[in-house]
Amino acid sequence: MLFSIIIPLFNRPNEIDELLQSLTHQTYKKFEVLVIEDGSKRNAKKVIEKYADLLDLSYYVKENAGQGFARNFGFARAKGDFFIMFDSDCLIPKDYLQIVNDQIQKHQLDAYGGPDASHPSFTPVQKAISYSMTSPFTTGGIRGNKKHIGKFHPRSFNMGISRKVWEATGGFLLTRLGEDIEYSIRIQENGFKSALIPEAIVYHKRRTSLLQFYKQLHFFGRARINIYKHFPSELKAVHFFPALFTLFLFFLIISNLVSIKQTGPLNYLLAIYLLLIFFHSLIVYKALNVAFLSIIAALVQLVAYGLGFIQDFWKRVIFDNT
Repeated sequence: MLFSIIIPLFNRPNEIDELLQSLTHQTYKKFEVLVIEDGSKRNAKKVIEKYADLLDLSYYVKENAGQGFARNFGFARAKGDFFIMFDSDCLIPKDYLQIVNDQIQKHQLDAYGGPDASHPSFTPVQKAISYSMTSPFTTGGIRGNKKHIGKFHPRSFNMGISRKVWEATGGFLLTRLGEDIEYSIRIQENGFKSALIPEAIVYHKRRTSLLQFYKQLHFFGRARINIYKHFPSELKAVHFFPALFTLFLFFLIISNLVSIKQTGPLNYLLAIYLLLIFFHSLIVYKALNVAFLSIIAALVQLVAYGLGFIQDFWKRVIFDNT
């Protein structure tokens, strides 16, 4: 089977360098790589040239249209039997393609997704962000595992589809704001077999600072409402948790300014929750600095997502401003 790896790129030449370097070590060799430069001001041309003799690599430059449509651009030019999507901030283990090839053949999959994990080379902040996005104590932990809630919807940082899926569906209809979830739902509604491959792990850097992480998660919160507008049944109770937590946190802060005595039990409840995050992260990473940062990252994740969710729920659901 020939894999076509599709990577949209926007102003991140350093990230694509690390990603392409990781792909040179794949044990499964039947693959091509298509990098789609989506209107970047800082292009990766010099980086791409480094790998011209190391990978079957094609580099395209186009006007900015967003990551969903950049992937469609790649699909239309891919030669493979199966298309794999990565975000540019991922590192790929050397046995990734072999694992995926074996599982696709074994289970006759039309589409799949895989989880993400933290790489030892990540900074403490990146490890804390990775923890918050995979922890059982945050909403990040409900995806990318065998016990996810509801149907598993592959995410485009680590996702694959067969050529026949692309030909039948036409690719992404949205270019951002939950485009991968919308596409995953539509793939399943078209009767294609989709599944999680737990062993198909990528090391996902996500963001290098908490401010960047906040902006990303705020966008994710808004994206959930965008998905609701297309598929109302996909809005689950768990998706309200970050918004409810955010409202609870703001209520607690304001109440404490008025009277700490009246909110004592709620303060203890929040403290217990944060301590659970701290000690679980400490067990996972065995590093005090990462454990402390994990508390901050978890709060950033929940509040940013919650505010984005509330913003668009209020605007697009309550007032129906589509």
